[in-house]
Amino acid sequence: MLEVRNLSKTYASPAGDLPILSNVSLSLARGDSIAIMGPSGSGKSTLLYILGTLETPSSGTVMLDGRDPFTLPDRTLAGFRNREIGFVFQDHCLLAQCSVLENILIPTLAAEAGAARDGAMERARTLLTEVGLGARLNHRPAELSGGEKQRVALARALISKPLLLLCDEPTGNLDRKAADSVMSILLDLHREQQTILVLVTHSMEMAARLPVQYELTGGQLCRPQR
Repeated sequence: MLEVRNLSKTYASPAGDLPILSNVSLSLARGDSIAIMGPSGSGKSTLLYILGTLETPSSGTVMLDGRDPFTLPDRTLAGFRNREIGFVFQDHCLLAQCSVLENILIPTLAAEAGAARDGAMERARTLLTEVGLGARLNHRPAELSGGEKQRVALARALISKPLLLLCDEPTGNLDRKAADSVMSILLDLHREQQTILVLVTHSMEMAARLPVQYELTGGQLCRPQR
């Protein structure tokens, strides 16, 4: 489960405190998926980064799989994040000097010995096949199209079998055909692995492909008016 309760985030500025999120609450179970929309600057990415433990909230709680990650020591938190949370950003963030297969395996290199490492090579090859790149595992990112790079990024996000999958405008840099393809693969893998999927997007078409949509406006999360 992902349980968010009364989450708020405020930044200090020369003009005074700048509220970004205000009393956001959310409850999602394994297999659930939601899309979050909102204007630029509304706090969508900030919310995603807090859910991903990359930012700390000003107040409120985030519980993932029964644990409050913000109470963990830094080293333990880093391991928790690597194991339980997968990220897909608008920019694929692939390492140019590494092959497709090596890029996918990177999260497992930071993992402690155990489930995250056991069978990692086999999982990586399987994921590459599932995203349609089974024949490209030794290619470098420069040899791939934009859509192919995002498919590699998706496979990398799922290599450790995370509970929570966070996607920040994953199709924002792609043309319509490539965006549709990446979204289809994303949703198929989400259903297969039963992740909790939170997708931030500006695209109403992409948001409509998920069963639940939210709008973030005025720092608050709400269901859009029909």
